[in-house]
Amino acid sequence: MLYQALTAVFCILSVFSTLAAAQAASNASLLDPSFYKNVNVSRGLVYHYYYSPPSQVGRPTLLLLHGFPSTSYDWRHQVAFFQDEGYGLVVPDMLGYGGTAKPVDPEFYKSSLISRDMVDLLDAENVNEAIVIGHDWGAKIVGRLANYFPERFSAFAFLSVGYFAPAVLERSFAELNNITQQVFGYENFGYWGFFSAEGADNIIESHLDSFFNITFPADKILSITDFAPLGALQAWLEANRSTAAGSYITPEERALQIDAMRDEGMTAALCWYEILTSTIERDDNQGIPQENLTIKKPVFFGAALEDYVAVAASQIASILQVSENTTTIQQYDSGHWVMLEAKDQVNSDLLSWIENL
Repeated sequence: MLYQALTAVFCILSVFSTLAAAQAASNASLLDPSFYKNVNVSRGLVYHYYYSPPSQVGRPTLLLLHGFPSTSYDWRHQVAFFQDEGYGLVVPDMLGYGGTAKPVDPEFYKSSLISRDMVDLLDAENVNEAIVIGHDWGAKIVGRLANYFPERFSAFAFLSVGYFAPAVLERSFAELNNITQQVFGYENFGYWGFFSAEGADNIIESHLDSFFNITFPADKILSITDFAPLGALQAWLEANRSTAAGSYITPEERALQIDAMRDEGMTAALCWYEILTSTIERDDNQGIPQENLTIKKPVFFGAALEDYVAVAASQIASILQVSENTTTIQQYDSGHWVMLEAKDQVNSDLLSWIENL
């Protein structure tokens, strides 16, 4: 009888364990696929994006732009929060990621072209004016939308990465590294060289666990020693070194994102760096109207104080130099992935800023 009772208990515990695992996997699942749409933008490329119209009268639509090496999934905490608050949402997989087209010619990744793509998405949903929020290279596109299409946006929000001034790329890649070496003591753009090099995609794809953990590290100091400097990241990956990922990403979320990287490959995503280390982005910036080089509408910047690549002080300076309107700056005890690590505070601060526009 005792054996039968214990067996029954273990069976019940096993069921609960299975249910808990299933719930964890569900919590880590991608954003509700029924909200995703595909559209051909004006230059013929397919964009995959999450769309939810405003559910409350008077609520604006938010355009959320992710960066490298991610997808619209980066915004999972913001989508849930702002959708519940009644806001409209347009959240694309950016070019080279997720369900969106993945051209491998860097010329397709010019900021002027991607900015036009974002406006095409708004046009597809009949959104005449939006608030745009970006992180990482998504923040670079926020700045370019302010340059090229200021009339389509009522406000601009940058997370971790500030305004990427066209003047930055007037210097060569080597010059940028020399300057940051002198200012910070390490080349905080050094990793661009590896990401732009032939074969980088294969190295990353062969060491995805190592790559993911150094990109989303619990120990943020590794950005200084083993990610940013020239040659450091390639050496890390080729040695297949490992570290703990940040606790703001669950094991289930980590597995899901690594599987996505494996399925999609890295070749297209790395084009975002090739345009920076070549002359493609610099030449493209020549088309920015001079009168739009400053931002004349409200700006929000969320600074990540423990981001040692997009160093907070320099990013804040970039915002203050370009903004001619009300500027709201919030600082977070967070690394680069501020919308994940400080999600509740970021959501609250963005909501307060939006409600007071």
